[in-house]
Amino acid sequence: MQPENFGDFLGQDQLLGERGPLRRLIEEDRIVSLILYGPPGTGKTALAHIIATKTRADFKAINAVTAGIKDIRDAVHTRRADKTILFIDEIHRFNKLQQDALLPHIESGELTLIGASTENPFFSLVPALASRSMIFRFNPLSRDDISKLLLRAVTDRRGLGDHRVTLAEDALDFIASMSEGDARRALNILELSFLASAGQEGKPTAITLDIVRESVQSRSIYYDEDDHYNTISAFIKSMRGSDPDAAVYWLAKMIAAGEDPLFIARRIVICAAEDVGNADPQALVVAVASLHALERIGMPEGKIPLAQAVIYVATAPKSNASYLAVEKALESVAHDPVQPVPDHLRDAHYQGARRLGIGKGYLYPHDYEGHYVDQEYLSVHKSFYTPSPEGYERTIQSRLHKRRNTSDA
Repeated sequence: MQPENFGDFLGQDQLLGERGPLRRLIEEDRIVSLILYGPPGTGKTALAHIIATKTRADFKAINAVTAGIKDIRDAVHTRRADKTILFIDEIHRFNKLQQDALLPHIESGELTLIGASTENPFFSLVPALASRSMIFRFNPLSRDDISKLLLRAVTDRRGLGDHRVTLAEDALDFIASMSEGDARRALNILELSFLASAGQEGKPTAITLDIVRESVQSRSIYYDEDDHYNTISAFIKSMRGSDPDAAVYWLAKMIAAGEDPLFIARRIVICAAEDVGNADPQALVVAVASLHALERIGMPEGKIPLAQAVIYVATAPKSNASYLAVEKALESVAHDPVQPVPDHLRDAHYQGARRLGIGKGYLYPHDYEGHYVDQEYLSVHKSFYTPSPEGYERTIQSRLHKRRNTSDA
Protein backbone atom coordinates (compact mmCIF):
# COMPACT_ATOMS: atom_id res chain seq x y z
CA MET A 1 0.00 0.00 0.00
CA GLN A 2 3.01 2.31 -0.31
CA PRO A 3 1.93 5.49 -2.14
CA GLU A 4 3.19 5.80 -5.72
CA ASN A 5 2.47 9.52 -6.14
CA PHE A 6 1.24 12.57 -4.26
CA GLY A 7 -2.36 11.64 -5.03
CA ASP A 8 -1.94 8.48 -2.94
CA PHE A 9 -0.02 10.17 -0.15
CA LEU A 10 -1.99 10.82 3.04
CA GLY A 11 -1.06 13.33 5.71
CA GLN A 12 1.62 16.03 5.95
CA ASP A 13 -0.50 18.57 4.08
CA GLN A 14 1.55 21.37 5.65
CA LEU A 15 4.54 20.10 3.64
CA LEU A 16 3.07 18.16 0.73
CA GLY A 17 -0.21 19.91 -0.03
CA GLU A 18 -0.52 21.46 -3.47
CA ARG A 19 1.34 24.55 -2.28
CA GLY A 20 3.51 22.78 0.28
CA PRO A 21 7.20 23.81 0.23
CA LEU A 22 8.54 20.25 0.19
CA ARG A 23 6.21 19.18 -2.62
CA ARG A 24 7.36 22.09 -4.78
CA LEU A 25 11.01 21.14 -4.28
CA ILE A 26 10.27 17.58 -5.34
CA GLU A 27 8.06 18.37 -8.33
CA GLU A 28 10.56 20.90 -9.65
CA ASP A 29 13.40 18.43 -9.05
CA ARG A 30 15.28 20.98 -6.95
CA ILE A 31 16.00 18.64 -4.06
CA VAL A 32 18.55 19.86 -1.55
CA SER A 33 19.82 17.92 1.45
CA LEU A 34 16.82 17.08 3.63
CA ILE A 35 16.19 15.54 7.03
CA LEU A 36 12.68 14.12 7.46
CA TYR A 37 11.89 13.36 11.08
CA GLY A 38 8.82 12.24 12.96
CA PRO A 39 7.16 9.17 14.51
CA PRO A 40 7.12 5.82 12.67
CA GLY A 41 4.54 5.26 9.96
CA THR A 42 4.09 8.90 9.00
CA GLY A 43 5.38 8.63 5.43
CA LYS A 44 9.09 9.49 5.57
CA THR A 45 10.31 6.42 3.70
CA ALA A 46 7.26 6.45 1.43
CA LEU A 47 8.10 10.01 0.39
CA ALA A 48 11.66 8.98 -0.40
CA HIS A 49 10.31 6.41 -2.88
CA ILE A 50 8.16 9.08 -4.54
CA ILE A 51 11.26 11.27 -4.83
CA ALA A 52 13.10 8.33 -6.45
CA THR A 53 10.46 8.13 -9.20
CA LYS A 54 10.37 11.87 -9.85
CA THR A 55 14.00 12.91 -9.77
CA ARG A 56 16.41 12.77 -12.69
CA ALA A 57 19.25 12.28 -10.22
CA ASP A 58 20.88 8.94 -9.47
CA PHE A 59 18.91 7.74 -6.41
CA LYS A 60 20.53 5.36 -3.92
CA ALA A 61 19.07 4.09 -0.64
CA ILE A 62 20.74 2.54 2.41
CA ASN A 63 19.68 1.82 5.99
CA ALA A 64 21.85 3.15 8.80
CA VAL A 65 21.24 0.00 10.87
CA THR A 66 23.28 -2.14 8.48
CA ALA A 67 25.31 0.45 6.51
CA GLY A 68 28.60 2.14 7.24
CA ILE A 69 31.23 4.50 5.82
CA LYS A 70 32.03 2.03 3.00
CA ASP A 71 28.44 2.29 1.75
CA ILE A 72 28.73 6.08 1.66
CA ARG A 73 31.92 5.87 -0.40
CA ASP A 74 30.37 3.29 -2.73
CA ALA A 75 27.42 5.60 -3.36
CA VAL A 76 29.85 8.31 -4.48
CA HIS A 77 32.13 6.10 -6.57
CA THR A 78 29.35 4.23 -8.39
CA ARG A 79 27.14 7.22 -9.23
CA ARG A 80 25.77 7.26 -12.76
CA ALA A 81 24.66 10.90 -13.03
CA ASP A 82 25.89 14.41 -12.25
CA LYS A 83 23.64 14.51 -9.21
CA THR A 84 23.30 11.66 -6.72
CA ILE A 85 20.67 11.52 -3.99
CA LEU A 86 21.56 9.25 -1.09
CA PHE A 87 18.61 8.27 1.07
CA ILE A 88 19.61 7.05 4.53
CA ASP A 89 16.79 5.50 6.52
CA GLU A 90 17.11 5.72 10.32
CA ILE A 91 20.02 8.13 9.95
CA HIS A 92 20.03 8.72 13.71
CA ARG A 93 21.60 5.24 14.02
CA PHE A 94 24.80 6.55 12.40
CA ASN A 95 27.46 7.39 14.97
CA LYS A 96 29.38 10.69 14.94
CA LEU A 97 32.20 9.32 12.78
CA GLN A 98 29.78 7.98 10.18
CA GLN A 99 27.85 11.26 10.11
CA ASP A 100 31.07 13.24 9.74
CA ALA A 101 31.99 11.04 6.76
CA LEU A 102 28.98 12.45 4.89
CA LEU A 103 30.03 16.08 5.26
CA PRO A 104 32.79 16.40 2.60
CA HIS A 105 30.60 14.71 -0.04
CA ILE A 106 27.68 17.01 0.75
CA GLU A 107 29.97 20.05 0.75
CA SER A 108 31.45 19.12 -2.65
CA GLY A 109 28.04 18.47 -4.17
CA GLU A 110 28.80 14.83 -4.88
CA LEU A 111 25.85 13.78 -2.72
CA THR A 112 22.47 15.25 -1.87
CA LEU A 113 21.37 13.71 1.41
CA ILE A 114 17.85 12.68 2.36
CA GLY A 115 17.79 11.33 5.89
CA ALA A 116 14.80 9.80 7.65
CA SER A 117 14.75 9.69 11.44
CA THR A 118 12.29 8.99 14.23
CA GLU A 119 14.41 11.12 16.56
CA ASN A 120 14.77 14.88 16.75
CA PRO A 121 17.79 15.71 14.54
CA PHE A 122 18.84 18.48 16.89
CA PHE A 123 19.48 15.73 19.46
CA SER A 124 20.61 12.86 17.26
CA LEU A 125 22.68 14.46 14.48
CA VAL A 126 25.98 16.30 14.65
CA PRO A 127 25.40 20.07 14.37
CA ALA A 128 27.42 20.36 11.14
CA LEU A 129 25.16 17.85 9.38
CA ALA A 130 21.94 19.34 10.74
CA SER A 131 22.98 22.84 9.70
CA ARG A 132 23.65 21.74 6.11
CA SER A 133 20.19 20.21 5.70
CA MET A 134 16.65 21.48 5.49
CA ILE A 135 14.73 19.85 8.33
CA PHE A 136 11.05 18.91 7.93
CA ARG A 137 8.97 17.52 10.77
CA PHE A 138 6.36 14.85 9.96
CA ASN A 139 3.28 14.69 12.21
CA PRO A 140 1.26 11.58 13.14
CA LEU A 141 -1.54 10.95 10.66
CA SER A 142 -5.01 12.10 11.68
CA ARG A 143 -7.73 9.54 12.40
CA ASP A 144 -9.43 10.66 9.20
CA ASP A 145 -6.30 9.93 7.15
CA ILE A 146 -5.85 6.55 8.83
CA SER A 147 -9.50 5.69 8.08
CA LYS A 148 -9.02 6.62 4.42
CA LEU A 149 -5.91 4.45 4.26
CA LEU A 150 -7.72 1.45 5.78
CA LEU A 151 -10.71 1.75 3.43
CA ARG A 152 -8.34 2.01 0.50
CA ALA A 153 -6.46 -1.10 1.67
CA VAL A 154 -9.72 -3.05 1.86
CA THR A 155 -10.62 -2.31 -1.78
CA ASP A 156 -7.24 -1.88 -3.47
CA ARG A 157 -5.76 -4.95 -5.18
CA ARG A 158 -2.39 -4.11 -3.63
CA GLY A 159 -4.08 -4.70 -0.29
CA LEU A 160 -7.12 -6.91 0.34
CA GLY A 161 -9.08 -5.98 -2.78
CA ASP A 162 -9.03 -9.53 -4.17
CA HIS A 163 -10.45 -11.03 -0.95
CA ARG A 164 -13.97 -9.52 -0.74
CA VAL A 165 -13.41 -7.99 2.70
CA THR A 166 -15.87 -5.86 4.64
CA LEU A 167 -14.69 -3.71 7.55
CA ALA A 168 -17.27 -2.74 10.17
CA GLU A 169 -17.44 0.97 10.93
CA ASP A 170 -16.76 0.51 14.67
CA ALA A 171 -13.82 -1.76 13.80
CA LEU A 172 -12.50 0.93 11.46
CA ASP A 173 -12.76 3.57 14.20
CA PHE A 174 -11.08 1.28 16.71
CA ILE A 175 -8.08 0.59 14.44
CA ALA A 176 -7.74 4.29 13.65
CA SER A 177 -7.71 5.02 17.39
CA MET A 178 -5.27 2.25 18.30
CA SER A 179 -2.77 3.08 15.56
CA GLU A 180 -1.77 6.42 17.17
CA GLY A 181 -1.29 8.09 13.77
CA ASP A 182 1.03 5.32 12.53
CA ALA A 183 -0.02 4.12 9.05
CA ARG A 184 2.18 1.04 9.21
CA ARG A 185 0.68 -0.01 12.53
CA ALA A 186 -2.84 0.51 11.18
CA LEU A 187 -2.17 -1.69 8.15
CA ASN A 188 -0.55 -4.36 10.33
CA ILE A 189 -3.63 -4.45 12.60
CA LEU A 190 -5.89 -4.70 9.54
CA GLU A 191 -3.86 -7.55 8.07
CA LEU A 192 -3.74 -9.43 11.36
CA SER A 193 -7.50 -9.01 11.79
CA PHE A 194 -8.06 -10.28 8.25
CA LEU A 195 -5.95 -13.37 8.88
CA ALA A 196 -7.83 -14.00 12.13
CA SER A 197 -11.25 -13.70 10.45
CA ALA A 198 -10.64 -15.18 7.01
CA GLY A 199 -13.08 -17.99 6.23
CA GLN A 200 -13.21 -20.36 3.30
CA GLU A 201 -11.52 -19.27 0.11
CA GLY A 202 -13.81 -17.37 -2.22
CA LYS A 203 -16.27 -16.38 0.49
CA PRO A 204 -16.58 -12.81 1.89
CA THR A 205 -14.62 -11.96 5.03
CA ALA A 206 -16.18 -9.68 7.62
CA ILE A 207 -13.79 -7.90 9.98
CA THR A 208 -15.72 -6.97 13.13
CA LEU A 209 -14.80 -5.02 16.23
CA ASP A 210 -14.56 -8.21 18.31
CA ILE A 211 -12.09 -9.71 15.87
CA VAL A 212 -9.95 -6.56 15.90
CA ARG A 213 -10.00 -6.48 19.72
CA GLU A 214 -8.83 -10.11 19.84
CA SER A 215 -6.07 -9.36 17.34
CA VAL A 216 -4.78 -6.33 19.26
CA GLN A 217 -4.03 -7.44 22.80
CA SER A 218 -2.54 -4.16 24.02
CA ARG A 219 -1.57 -0.74 22.82
CA SER A 220 2.13 0.05 22.47
CA ILE A 221 3.03 3.68 23.06
CA TYR A 222 5.58 5.38 20.83
CA TYR A 223 8.04 7.14 23.14
CA ASP A 224 11.42 8.32 21.87
CA GLU A 225 13.87 10.86 23.27
CA ASP A 226 11.81 13.73 21.85
CA ASP A 227 8.66 12.36 23.54
CA HIS A 228 10.60 11.94 26.78
CA TYR A 229 11.38 15.66 26.94
CA ASN A 230 8.01 16.81 25.60
CA THR A 231 5.99 14.62 27.96
CA ILE A 232 7.95 15.50 31.09
CA SER A 233 7.59 19.17 30.10
CA ALA A 234 3.80 18.80 29.78
CA PHE A 235 3.75 16.89 33.10
CA ILE A 236 5.58 19.63 35.03
CA LYS A 237 3.60 22.44 33.41
CA SER A 238 0.33 20.68 34.26
CA MET A 239 1.30 20.43 37.94
CA ARG A 240 2.47 24.05 37.91
CA GLY A 241 -0.77 25.04 36.19
CA SER A 242 -2.88 23.32 38.89
CA ASP A 243 -4.52 20.78 36.56
CA PRO A 244 -4.53 17.42 38.40
CA ASP A 245 -6.32 15.60 35.56
CA ALA A 246 -3.74 16.55 32.95
CA ALA A 247 -0.86 15.91 35.37
CA VAL A 248 -2.03 12.39 36.25
CA TYR A 249 -2.64 11.64 32.55
CA TRP A 250 0.95 12.52 31.62
CA LEU A 251 2.08 10.48 34.64
CA ALA A 252 0.12 7.49 33.30
CA LYS A 253 1.56 7.93 29.80
CA MET A 254 5.11 7.93 31.15
CA ILE A 255 4.47 4.86 33.29
CA ALA A 256 2.91 2.98 30.36
CA ALA A 257 5.79 3.97 28.07
CA GLY A 258 8.39 2.61 30.51
CA GLU A 259 9.82 5.90 31.77
CA ASP A 260 12.16 5.56 34.77
CA PRO A 261 9.78 6.05 37.76
CA LEU A 262 12.58 7.50 39.91
CA PHE A 263 13.09 10.19 37.26
CA ILE A 264 9.38 11.01 37.51
CA ALA A 265 9.54 11.13 41.31
CA ARG A 266 12.53 13.50 41.26
CA ARG A 267 10.65 15.87 38.97
CA ILE A 268 7.69 15.90 41.38
CA VAL A 269 10.05 16.82 44.23
CA ILE A 270 11.56 19.66 42.20
CA CYS A 271 8.11 20.95 41.23
CA ALA A 272 6.96 20.86 44.85
CA ALA A 273 9.89 23.05 45.90
CA GLU A 274 10.02 25.34 42.85
CA ASP A 275 6.35 25.91 42.07
CA VAL A 276 4.55 25.33 45.39
CA GLY A 277 7.26 26.28 47.84
CA ASN A 278 6.12 27.84 51.08
CA ALA A 279 2.60 28.40 49.80
CA ASP A 280 2.15 24.83 51.08
CA PRO A 281 5.34 23.47 52.72
CA GLN A 282 3.62 20.08 53.09
CA ALA A 283 3.85 19.58 49.29
CA LEU A 284 7.59 18.97 49.49
CA VAL A 285 7.08 16.54 52.37
CA VAL A 286 4.53 14.55 50.35
CA ALA A 287 6.73 14.61 47.23
CA VAL A 288 9.84 13.38 49.08
CA ALA A 289 7.75 10.73 50.84
CA SER A 290 6.52 9.47 47.46
CA LEU A 291 10.13 9.18 46.26
CA HIS A 292 11.12 7.19 49.36
CA ALA A 293 8.01 5.01 49.08
CA LEU A 294 8.81 4.25 45.45
CA GLU A 295 12.37 3.29 46.37
CA ARG A 296 11.07 0.92 49.06
CA ILE A 297 8.16 -0.78 47.27
CA GLY A 298 9.08 -0.42 43.58
CA MET A 299 6.64 -0.74 40.69
CA PRO A 300 3.86 -1.33 39.87
CA GLU A 301 2.52 -0.37 43.32
CA GLY A 302 4.85 2.64 43.37
CA LYS A 303 2.51 4.36 40.93
CA ILE A 304 0.05 4.94 43.81
CA PRO A 305 2.26 7.23 45.97
CA LEU A 306 3.43 8.92 42.76
CA ALA A 307 -0.18 9.68 41.81
CA GLN A 308 -0.92 10.93 45.34
CA ALA A 309 2.05 13.31 45.20
CA VAL A 310 1.20 14.52 41.70
CA ILE A 311 -2.37 15.35 42.67
CA TYR A 312 -1.27 17.04 45.92
CA VAL A 313 1.28 19.22 44.12
CA ALA A 314 -1.13 20.06 41.30
CA THR A 315 -3.92 21.12 43.67
CA ALA A 316 -1.72 22.99 46.17
CA PRO A 317 -1.51 26.81 46.20
CA LYS A 318 1.43 27.99 44.12
CA SER A 319 4.41 30.24 44.79
CA ASN A 320 7.84 30.37 43.16
CA ALA A 321 9.11 32.95 45.67
CA SER A 322 11.72 30.57 47.14
CA TYR A 323 13.04 29.75 43.66
CA LEU A 324 13.23 33.45 42.74
CA ALA A 325 14.94 34.26 46.04
CA VAL A 326 17.83 31.83 45.54
CA GLU A 327 18.20 32.89 41.89
CA LYS A 328 18.48 36.56 42.95
CA ALA A 329 20.95 35.67 45.69
CA LEU A 330 23.10 33.67 43.25
CA GLU A 331 22.99 36.61 40.83
CA SER A 332 24.22 38.90 43.61
CA VAL A 333 27.03 36.52 44.58
CA ALA A 334 28.11 36.22 40.95
CA HIS A 335 28.11 39.93 40.06
CA ASP A 336 28.26 42.06 43.21
CA PRO A 337 31.17 42.38 45.65
CA VAL A 338 31.07 39.35 47.94
CA GLN A 339 30.00 40.46 51.40
CA PRO A 340 32.21 39.60 54.37
CA VAL A 341 30.54 37.95 57.35
CA PRO A 342 29.83 40.66 59.98
CA ASP A 343 31.97 40.31 63.10
CA HIS A 344 28.99 39.74 65.42
CA LEU A 345 27.88 36.73 63.30
CA ARG A 346 31.27 35.06 63.02
CA ASP A 347 32.17 31.87 64.87
CA ALA A 348 33.35 32.81 68.35
CA HIS A 349 33.92 29.31 69.75
CA TYR A 350 37.69 29.47 69.95
CA GLN A 351 40.17 30.93 72.40
CA GLY A 352 41.02 34.53 71.63
CA ALA A 353 37.92 35.26 69.56
CA ARG A 354 36.67 37.85 72.03
CA ARG A 355 40.05 39.63 72.01
CA LEU A 356 39.59 40.08 68.25
CA GLY A 357 36.08 41.44 68.70
CA ILE A 358 34.57 38.33 67.10
CA GLY A 359 31.00 37.67 68.22
CA LYS A 360 30.77 40.94 70.12
CA GLY A 361 27.31 42.47 69.90
CA TYR A 362 25.47 39.36 68.77
CA LEU A 363 21.90 39.29 70.11
CA TYR A 364 20.51 35.82 70.90
CA PRO A 365 16.91 35.87 69.51
CA HIS A 366 15.54 33.41 72.10
CA ASP A 367 16.29 35.91 74.85
CA TYR A 368 13.74 38.32 73.41
CA GLU A 369 9.97 38.50 73.20
CA GLY A 370 8.57 36.49 70.33
CA HIS A 371 12.04 34.95 69.89
CA TYR A 372 12.94 37.81 67.58
CA VAL A 373 15.27 40.80 67.84
CA ASP A 374 16.16 43.30 65.17
CA GLN A 375 19.80 43.04 64.09
CA GLU A 376 21.76 43.00 60.81
CA TYR A 377 22.62 39.67 59.19
CA LEU A 378 24.30 41.10 56.07
CA SER A 379 27.08 43.67 55.81
CA VAL A 380 25.06 45.46 53.13
CA HIS A 381 21.30 44.95 53.40
CA LYS A 382 19.67 43.30 50.38
CA SER A 383 16.20 41.85 49.86
CA PHE A 384 15.86 38.56 47.94
CA TYR A 385 12.72 36.89 49.27
CA THR A 386 9.31 38.40 48.55
CA PRO A 387 6.56 36.06 49.78
CA SER A 388 3.42 35.77 47.71
CA PRO A 389 -0.09 36.18 49.14
CA GLU A 390 -0.84 32.51 48.33
CA GLY A 391 -1.52 29.81 50.93
CA TYR A 392 0.79 29.68 53.92
CA GLU A 393 3.01 32.37 52.38
CA ARG A 394 0.29 34.85 53.27
CA THR A 395 1.18 34.16 56.93
CA ILE A 396 4.88 34.54 56.16
CA GLN A 397 4.17 37.77 54.30
CA SER A 398 2.29 39.19 57.27
CA ARG A 399 5.02 38.14 59.71
CA LEU A 400 7.82 39.65 57.62
CA HIS A 401 5.84 42.83 57.07
CA LYS A 402 5.52 43.37 60.84
CA ARG A 403 9.21 42.62 61.47
CA ARG A 404 10.40 44.87 58.66
CA ASN A 405 8.15 47.67 59.86
CA THR A 406 9.63 47.23 63.36
CA SER A 407 13.13 47.41 61.89
CA ASP A 408 12.32 50.58 59.96
CA ALA A 409 10.91 52.19 63.12
